[in-house]
Amino acid sequence: MENNTDSPCHLSLQTINKSAKVNVTEDMRLPESIRKALRTRTLNVWEIKPDQMLTYLEHMFYELDLVTQFKMEPEILKYFLRCVQNNYRDNPFHNFRHGFCVTQMMYCVIWACELQGCLTAADTVSLMVASLCHDLDHPGLNNAYQVNACTELASRFQNKSPLENHHWAVTSQILSQPQSNILLHADTEDVQQILKSIKDLILATDMSHHSEILRTLQQTEILNLSNAEHVTMLKKSLIKFCDISNEARPADQADIWADALFEEYFIQSDREKAEDLPVTPYMDRDIVSKAESQSSFISFLIIPLCQTLGKILPQLNTLMMEPLSEAKQRYQEQMEAQKAAL
Repeated sequence: MENNTDSPCHLSLQTINKSAKVNVTEDMRLPESIRKALRTRTLNVWEIKPDQMLTYLEHMFYELDLVTQFKMEPEILKYFLRCVQNNYRDNPFHNFRHGFCVTQMMYCVIWACELQGCLTAADTVSLMVASLCHDLDHPGLNNAYQVNACTELASRFQNKSPLENHHWAVTSQILSQPQSNILLHADTEDVQQILKSIKDLILATDMSHHSEILRTLQQTEILNLSNAEHVTMLKKSLIKFCDISNEARPADQADIWADALFEEYFIQSDREKAEDLPVTPYMDRDIVSKAESQSSFISFLIIPLCQTLGKILPQLNTLMMEPLSEAKQRYQEQMEAQKAAL
């Protein structure tokens, strides 16, 4: 897909060569060390090559029994994953590695919290596909920019979550092609439910919905998994957490992600200044402090969401809360050091 940030709403998909040989491996024989690492928050995603990411994603679909449950053809799964990879842009942060990272964290949470025993296969495949596709064709410029710059993308979706609606549109188009439709042989009723769920989950990643999703989760005293609304709320909370969970990873990895995010932020704020648009304050390189920004992000967004999820899924209290608290402390120490140096 052409990397044109001025016209991000095109839908001409990038696919792989149909005549290219697709190697089908139904039995994913990964080394046991990698199989175990894929289920952890400490997996070093920065050491994984692009083609390895595809192999690891394929493994996840097999390990969660999604290939069998939904009668996925192995070559279609491979084609789907390659199409997804090809439809991410080469942004500093919102790129295919980010999509892989969010999906791998979701995979980690599913295993750690034993969600396969609680959620249906349709719920699980929705979570995995939405995690992988949630930022497809992201132009590196957020919703505020799209609206303020009156882009074609903002116009198309009437200023309502233009990016997230576009990510879903690209996802939908990939899944509408027989050669990349991993749900091609699934039951029709399941497919409609899954597609709706994937769309809802991708739209939920719009940060403007964060407070509402958190508040709804906090008001739920007892989670009833036989209640469809409760399940939907849980899934939205999970994808929200996985999307912003980088600071739960080891510090050396989290630091690279933070730098990549600020690089993308600064590109946007520089462009906003050049185009005489309102400058997004937390993206302005002239006033932003990485330590202060990340400390606030962890304190007011990630930790409250994780704490609330931890009441429902107690495994997250140890798995995620400890590293998040350590990250918060690390940034606070950096802030104190910066103040002392003034």
